[in-house]
Amino acid sequence: MSTPNRFRWYELMTNDTAAAGDFYSHVVGWKLDPMGEGADAYTRFLVGDAGVGGMMAIPEEECDRAKPGWIGYVAVDDVDDYAARVTRAGGAVLRAPADIPGILRFAVVADPAGAPFVIFRGTMDGDLPEIAPGTQGTTGWHELYSGAVDDIFPFYSGLFGWTKDEAMPMGEQGVYQLFAAGSEAVGAMMKKPEEIPGPAWNFYFCVDDIDAAIARIGEKDGTITMGPHQVPGDAWIVQALDPQGAAFSLVGARP
Repeated sequence: MSTPNRFRWYELMTNDTAAAGDFYSHVVGWKLDPMGEGADAYTRFLVGDAGVGGMMAIPEEECDRAKPGWIGYVAVDDVDDYAARVTRAGGAVLRAPADIPGILRFAVVADPAGAPFVIFRGTMDGDLPEIAPGTQGTTGWHELYSGAVDDIFPFYSGLFGWTKDEAMPMGEQGVYQLFAAGSEAVGAMMKKPEEIPGPAWNFYFCVDDIDAAIARIGEKDGTITMGPHQVPGDAWIVQALDPQGAAFSLVGARP
């Protein structure tokens, strides 16, 4: 199966799949791989020939309630067991474990502060491919806006074995706590800022040239909400909204 206890897939729910596909293929460089038709239509996002994420339409009956947004999938070795662990640790199961026949078993869950994510185990032959870190179109960072770090970190460390890395003080906002899934830091957790509507995970997609990517966001009517800012490792980041209002971020070099 895919490497357990790590984010391995990223999914966009949106109210305009045609426009969103055009936007992300232009901005991030993903190739689009449409699958199915009608209500079951799904589009994979590809880096080369490898799938790294996907997109589907928000069901019509939920459009008034659900807003466009991204959600991350964490690979586990037993979905039902982990769903039970989520509940015991103070989280919630938002959608009970279910199968997509021949593809995966999954459950939609949330941490104790309400940030949603998906746990899954693939049932198709073979694992999701490993792509070199930093390759354009891969995900380079995972950022959680949730409860106070000291309150929320034990949930994820107990569930997935993630460990604390460097902690960066942020004044009244508390700390920006890096976490490692294995030997290297892959993301960070922080207390949710007031301007963010609700607890959520934010994903940073890699680009080769941050300034060129910023220009592409504007060309397709996206909105920069923060940045560009330099971060350790000579990388630069921006946070943005796509034209449908889904939040995403980019990380890349400034040549």
